[in-house]
Amino acid sequence: MTIKDLARESGYSLGTVSRVLNGHPNVSEKARKAVMAVVEAQGFELNTNAKNLKQSHGDSILIVVKGRGNELFADIVERLQAIFSATRYPLIIDYIDELDSEVHRAAALCREKKPLGVLFLGGSRMNFLEEFSKIQAPSVLVTGDARELNFPNLSSVTTDDREGAACAMEYLLQSGHRDILVLGGNRTLSDTSRVRYEGCVEALGRSGLTFDESRYYTCRYSYRAGYETMTKALYDGLPCTAVFAMADVIAIGAIRAIREAGRHVPSDISVIGYDGLGIGDFLLPKLSTIAQPTEALAENSAAILLDAIESGKPARHVIVPYSLSCKESVQQHI
Repeated sequence: MTIKDLARESGYSLGTVSRVLNGHPNVSEKARKAVMAVVEAQGFELNTNAKNLKQSHGDSILIVVKGRGNELFADIVERLQAIFSATRYPLIIDYIDELDSEVHRAAALCREKKPLGVLFLGGSRMNFLEEFSKIQAPSVLVTGDARELNFPNLSSVTTDDREGAACAMEYLLQSGHRDILVLGGNRTLSDTSRVRYEGCVEALGRSGLTFDESRYYTCRYSYRAGYETMTKALYDGLPCTAVFAMADVIAIGAIRAIREAGRHVPSDISVIGYDGLGIGDFLLPKLSTIAQPTEALAENSAAILLDAIESGKPARHVIVPYSLSCKESVQQHI
């Protein structure tokens, strides 16, 4: 009989069984009695089984962060650290390049570290389809929608990226802009970029317009990439009165490039970002953006993962609301 059998027969998760066998205090008396009843009925030697459990599972939570320059993720990680500091679960935080496979990396770390659960900050549908079946631990995709992936151990918490991007584009259209550039990630490798692009196209379609693909500039999610990509866009010379950047860090870099080119925001070119980073309020002008509630993203993700680890609850998918934050970087275009 294995530890998994013990968890199945007792009706409790591996995490709960682990805490019972190791004598941890944060477990209910009901759970402790149920697990110990199975242990005694099967004639388990308690110390031996605790050792076996430790070998097959650690007590940590793995967080895989896709992209090293994404300040939204940095904010969410900070909030997750505060949440899990009140639990018995240490965090393993692993940063990868935004072009690397988050699932491949997580699968390797699961083999090595044996975490009780995994939080993915950012992800690609293709990567999950190719390799997530190798991961057995309860997992949550944060800022991505995993509903259509249909993995029983994969939950998700996100805003509606498609509608959020459409909201940003509609705000620019309502402000009189038609010559709009879009700066975002590789749509093949980033589901977030793909879905936000689709939102842009849909918003234009609702206004009877079509999107010119030459107005989409692919870049990484970082200040430098926003700066360099906007510099190139200005050099290309396409008519432009507004920019939708798919992340605030891209938008901030783009504003720098616009200023260095001798133009002004928003009188010459309006800019709207996505994320709602606090730094946006300290820019001149203050950055208009689609704000994501990082506290709600972190709290929902942690709660879902802990429920799955401790109570064996099934996968859940939560959509948290975004908000349009109209500040100073967009103005009416006559």
